[in-house]
Amino acid sequence: MTDYANELERLKNGEIDILDIPKEEFLEFRKILTEREDFKHFRGTAFHHGKTQYEYTVEPSK
Repeated sequence: MTDYANELERLKNGEIDILDIPKEEFLEFRKILTEREDFKHFRGTAFHHGKTQYEYTVEPSK
């Protein structure tokens, strides 16, 4: 499994622009994401076949 806590930090710090999450790992990823204080800064876009891409935004979602 991927170390999503580390990958989210890399995304936040600008080391990567997009984080791809496969359908099979989404629930595990979501648990880690929603435990973060800054989780509203991560914007996800869903694609066909369950793939989701996340990016970090300066402004949190409402």
